[in-house]
Amino acid sequence: MAGAQKKNLDNPDERLQFEGFALDVVQVGDASISRNVFQPGAHCALGGRSLSGNQRAAQSCQAHHAGVMFEGRLHVEMDDGSILEVGPNDVFDIPPGHDGWGISDEPVRGVTWSGVRTWMPAPETGDRVVATLLFTDIVGSTEMAERLGDGAWRELLARHNGEVRDQLDRFRGREVNTTGDGFLAVFDGVGRAVQAGIAIRDEARSVGLEIRAGIHTGEVELVAGDVRGVAVHEAARIAAAASAGEILVSATTRQLASGSELAFEERGERELKGLSGLRALYAVAS
Repeated sequence: MAGAQKKNLDNPDERLQFEGFALDVVQVGDASISRNVFQPGAHCALGGRSLSGNQRAAQSCQAHHAGVMFEGRLHVEMDDGSILEVGPNDVFDIPPGHDGWGISDEPVRGVTWSGVRTWMPAPETGDRVVATLLFTDIVGSTEMAERLGDGAWRELLARHNGEVRDQLDRFRGREVNTTGDGFLAVFDGVGRAVQAGIAIRDEARSVGLEIRAGIHTGEVELVAGDVRGVAVHEAARIAAAASAGEILVSATTRQLASGSELAFEERGERELKGLSGLRALYAVAS
């Protein structure tokens, strides 16, 4: 276990600047913590790059933010139409799928401890990049929802979703979309994707859930915040082939992780629906 640490935001590890924003970031253990200054009218959804509070950004922000506000007021609109206003000394938790902008005359100042890394602007639409894809899915969700009842199931699912987003932020993954009781996330590193899968599985077990997960590395096309391509389908099929509590990876992902301390067990060659030929799969060792 690492010893006690401290860092000072006046001497940050990184200083990041975007149009209307400035962030001082420190890395303490697994956490990225930032001091943020938003100019009046600057949008949280960086895809919009708008400094006018009368104009919504073109795309919503897909980061999960948690933090505390010190000065100014922030107006937040969720994709589902709900509205939140955050002011001095308010502690906030804002899930993905939102836009926010300063509505006070003075800059908005605060500190966040979630969503720092996943908030960075995505590459331009249409770019093709090599990425590691993580699919997760809750095993037996329908049966559990029926057993618990709607209210209890919604509460449990919300707790699980929050934990997933915390782990994605911790390991610098970007949430692409959700599938009801599952997630698709993109990583720029194989090791972080696998570690995120392990952490998500362990957190799920702590609340009585089992997940399955699939990980594959390949070239994808970035389109309006989404990812497309054969690699996405392959990752989804790998996840579908996993058993409860199992994290399966493709041969490509395993090979790229060969320099890490991660261990894998052979699961043989399998035919994946919609894909030609057999694919060698490997399970992340417990």
